[in-house]
Amino acid sequence: MAPIATQNALMLKNVRAQITRRAVDSSMLNVTVSGSVVHITGVLRPLRGFNVDLRDEMNIISQILRQRSEIQEVVWDVTLRV
Repeated sequence: MAPIATQNALMLKNVRAQITRRAVDSSMLNVTVSGSVVHITGVLRPLRGFNVDLRDEMNIISQILRQRSEIQEVVWDVTLRV
Protein backbone atom coordinates (compact mmCIF):
# COMPACT_ATOMS: atom_id res chain seq x y z
CA MET A 1 0.00 0.00 0.00
CA ALA A 2 1.31 3.45 -0.94
CA PRO A 3 2.06 6.00 1.80
CA ILE A 4 -0.78 8.37 2.67
CA ALA A 5 1.11 11.38 1.29
CA THR A 6 1.41 9.65 -2.08
CA GLN A 7 -2.27 8.68 -2.05
CA ASN A 8 -3.28 12.26 -1.22
CA ALA A 9 -1.04 13.60 -4.01
CA LEU A 10 -2.65 11.26 -6.54
CA MET A 11 -6.14 12.20 -5.35
CA LEU A 12 -5.23 15.88 -5.57
CA LYS A 13 -4.09 15.41 -9.16
CA ASN A 14 -7.34 13.58 -10.02
CA VAL A 15 -9.48 16.26 -8.35
CA ARG A 16 -7.73 19.07 -10.25
CA ALA A 17 -8.17 17.12 -13.50
CA GLN A 18 -11.92 16.79 -12.91
CA ILE A 19 -12.28 20.51 -12.15
CA THR A 20 -10.41 21.52 -15.30
CA ARG A 21 -12.78 19.43 -17.43
CA ARG A 22 -15.63 21.78 -16.54
CA ALA A 23 -16.27 25.29 -17.90
CA VAL A 24 -14.91 26.99 -14.77
CA ASP A 25 -11.73 28.98 -14.18
CA SER A 26 -9.77 27.06 -11.56
CA SER A 27 -6.74 29.35 -11.57
CA MET A 28 -7.74 30.94 -8.24
CA LEU A 29 -8.83 27.74 -6.51
CA ASN A 30 -6.91 25.98 -3.77
CA VAL A 31 -7.54 22.26 -3.48
CA THR A 32 -6.47 20.19 -0.50
CA VAL A 33 -7.07 16.55 0.31
CA SER A 34 -7.17 15.25 3.84
CA GLY A 35 -7.98 11.57 4.10
CA SER A 36 -11.24 11.10 2.22
CA VAL A 37 -12.28 14.77 2.34
CA VAL A 38 -11.59 17.24 -0.48
CA HIS A 39 -11.52 20.95 0.45
CA ILE A 40 -11.88 23.51 -2.33
CA THR A 41 -11.35 27.16 -1.45
CA GLY A 42 -10.73 30.41 -3.31
CA VAL A 43 -12.54 32.16 -6.14
CA LEU A 44 -14.61 30.30 -8.72
CA ARG A 45 -15.47 31.97 -12.04
CA PRO A 46 -16.81 30.73 -15.36
CA LEU A 47 -14.31 30.44 -18.17
CA ARG A 48 -14.30 33.45 -20.44
CA GLY A 49 -16.91 33.02 -23.15
CA PHE A 50 -18.99 30.49 -21.20
CA ASN A 51 -22.30 31.30 -19.56
CA VAL A 52 -22.67 28.63 -16.86
CA ASP A 53 -24.40 28.41 -13.50
CA LEU A 54 -21.49 28.07 -11.06
CA ARG A 55 -23.61 26.34 -8.41
CA ASP A 56 -24.65 23.70 -10.96
CA GLU A 57 -21.00 23.23 -11.92
CA MET A 58 -20.06 22.84 -8.24
CA ASN A 59 -22.77 20.18 -7.81
CA ILE A 60 -21.67 18.30 -10.93
CA ILE A 61 -18.02 18.36 -9.85
CA SER A 62 -18.99 17.18 -6.35
CA GLN A 63 -21.07 14.30 -7.74
CA ILE A 64 -18.27 13.19 -10.07
CA LEU A 65 -15.70 13.32 -7.26
CA ARG A 66 -17.89 11.44 -4.77
CA GLN A 67 -18.28 8.60 -7.26
CA ARG A 68 -14.65 7.74 -6.51
CA SER A 69 -14.41 5.24 -3.66
CA GLU A 70 -11.60 7.14 -1.89
CA ILE A 71 -13.54 10.44 -1.72
CA GLN A 72 -16.42 10.64 0.74
CA GLU A 73 -16.97 14.38 1.07
CA VAL A 74 -16.34 17.52 -0.98
CA VAL A 75 -16.30 20.81 0.96
CA TRP A 76 -16.64 24.06 -1.01
CA ASP A 77 -15.62 27.35 0.59
CA VAL A 78 -15.46 29.55 -2.48
CA THR A 79 -16.44 33.03 -3.58
CA LEU A 80 -18.48 32.98 -6.78
CA ARG A 81 -17.65 35.60 -9.37
CA VAL A 82 -19.66 36.10 -12.54
